[in-house]
Amino acid sequence: AATAPRIPATRLALHHFDTSYSLHLGALWPSVRAGLLCEQKYGALLNNFAAADHVPEELELLDATDFISEASQKMQQWQRGAGEAASGCQEGSEMSPPLCASISSKIKCYTFPRGDITRFRPARPDGLGLLDYYLMDAASLLPVLALNVQPDDFVLDLCAAPGGKTLALLQTGFCGHLAANDVSVSRTKRLYQILHSYVPREVRDTVSVTSYDGRDWDQVKGGTFHKVLVDVPCTTDRHSAMEEDNNIFHKRRTKERQMLPMLQLQLLMAGILAARPGGAVVYSTCSLSPLQNECVVE
Repeated sequence: AATAPRIPATRLALHHFDTSYSLHLGALWPSVRAGLLCEQKYGALLNNFAAADHVPEELELLDATDFISEASQKMQQWQRGAGEAASGCQEGSEMSPPLCASISSKIKCYTFPRGDITRFRPARPDGLGLLDYYLMDAASLLPVLALNVQPDDFVLDLCAAPGGKTLALLQTGFCGHLAANDVSVSRTKRLYQILHSYVPREVRDTVSVTSYDGRDWDQVKGGTFHKVLVDVPCTTDRHSAMEEDNNIFHKRRTKERQMLPMLQLQLLMAGILAARPGGAVVYSTCSLSPLQNECVVE
C-alpha cells in the first residue's frame, strides 16, 4: 500500500467511463467524452423576483439568448411541420414532445452560442439586495421543466441542495408550497443562502427547508404532493472526470459508489410514495450511467 503508485481519482473515473460508456454510446462517445472534459459552460437563470428588467437586454447585447424561448419556437415549428399546431399539446396526443406543456413557463435562462464559453459577469444585487441571476448548468433546468408545475401545486424537491433547481421551481411562480429537503446539513446551509440571496421573504415563507434522510420521506409526509422532483446523488460525471476534490472515484469511496443505484432506487421509491394519487414524479441524475438511470427506473 505504501509503494503502490497513487492513481488520481479523475483518471480512475475516465477509465471507468471509457470502458462502460464507449459500449453504451458507441460512436457518440468520443464527442461526449470531449464535452465532459471541456470547461463547464454556464447558463444565467434570470431571477424574476429581482428588479432587473435591464438584464435581458444586457445579455442579448453580449449575444446570449434565452434557450427556453428558442426551444419553444422550435417546438412550434415542429408542431406545424407535424400538422399538430392545434392539438400537439392536448392530452393523449402521441405526437407531443415531453416538455410541450411546460416549455412556455416563466423560467428564462440565457446561454452563449454553441462553442462560446464566455463567462457571465458575477450576479449583481438590486435595490432590495436580491441578485439578478443565478449561474448554473443550463441542463439542470430540464428536470424542472419536465415537472410541469401548475398553479398552487404542492411540490417536493427531495434532494434539493445546493439549490439551483429549487430556485428554478420558485421562478415559475406556481408553487403553492415547496418542500426543499436534503440529508446534508452543510449543503442545506448553502440552500438557505441561495434562498436569502434570490427570494423575497414573503416567497421564502412558502418554502420549508428540511434535512431528513430522503429515503424516509414517506414516513414524514407521504401522499401529499402534486409534483415530486427526485434529483438523486450520482457519480456526477463531469465533476468526477475533472476534479479531485470530493471525487466519488477515490478508492476510499468505492463502496459508496457501488451502492449508488440502491440509494437512488430507495430515493425514487420514497418520492413516488410522497406523491398523491394522480401526481407526477421526475427522476434525474447528472450521470450517463444506465445503471443509475434506466435500470433504476425499470
